[in-house]
Amino acid sequence: MLKSIEGNFNDPEVDELLKKHFIELRAASPEGSAHVLDVAGLKVQSIKFWSLWENKKLFGCGALKFLDNAHGEFKSIRVHDDFRNKGNGIKVIDHLIGEAKILNIKRISIETGASDFFIPARKLFKKCDFEVCKPFAHYKEDINSIYLTKLISNY
Repeated sequence: MLKSIEGNFNDPEVDELLKKHFIELRAASPEGSAHVLDVAGLKVQSIKFWSLWENKKLFGCGALKFLDNAHGEFKSIRVHDDFRNKGNGIKVIDHLIGEAKILNIKRISIETGASDFFIPARKLFKKCDFEVCKPFAHYKEDINSIYLTKLISNY
């Protein structure tokens, strides 16, 4: 069972995971097409962030950005290296969907990269029933981005 902690940016393990995530995604995305947030970007009022723990080991993290009262965007979804390549990404997504339901979010969207680097992320979102959609919120058409969305039920 995963334990979640909201915020928790001061934990050195969380900070290290977020910095690694930021560096890798910036390196994998062409200039002007990188939408990954740094720690300061995750601390804004319109975003809730959770670190996830399993037996006191950092498992992963993820954030929910409020686009409006019923529409949210997932940001900074990351599984710690010790738990990667074992199908654990779905646990992070499931946790975030559970949090979104509590917050009465009805639709979740996400932007991810179109390059081969992002194939695992796209497979994970497809497995979680996300569907390709048009750019949402502030996003524009970009050959380096893929936009996905999913309706969620609060029941």
